[in-house]
Amino acid sequence: MARTTPATLMLDKAGASYALHTYDYDPDAASIGLHAAQSLGVDPAVMLKTLIAMVDGKPVCVVLPSDREAAMKKVAAAFGGKAADMAKVADAERITGYRVGGVSPFGQKKTLPTVVEAAALEHPRVFLNGGQRGLQVELDPAELVRILGAVAAQIS
Repeated sequence: MARTTPATLMLDKAGASYALHTYDYDPDAASIGLHAAQSLGVDPAVMLKTLIAMVDGKPVCVVLPSDREAAMKKVAAAFGGKAADMAKVADAERITGYRVGGVSPFGQKKTLPTVVEAAALEHPRVFLNGGQRGLQVELDPAELVRILGAVAAQIS
């Protein structure tokens, strides 16, 4: 498994302090995020998943704990929009340059406006996809907000 991805390159360029963790990715897992949390032995509340949504027809990045579901009305409101829905898999892959199951908020083709579930910022360290299936990045959630210029909001 490559340990250098567009995500890790972005983190390096931003001077972020992070650790990499690998696990055996299961494409048949009911929940990729929950499977990653279980595989690495971490609380699902600190294993964040990255979703691509469309708010008023424009792509956005949504980051929230793997044991929560995004409330689309709250996602739309976080971006000042009226309506939100999940992007289609093919669109998410085209927009980010990553395959679903390996979508990172870092190192996307074009950095999207990003919202992070506020509850995730209560933890000293969180895990996010590192840009490929089976690769997780562990870092301070404040770094996530800083590097991406993300906003924090209650979205679940």
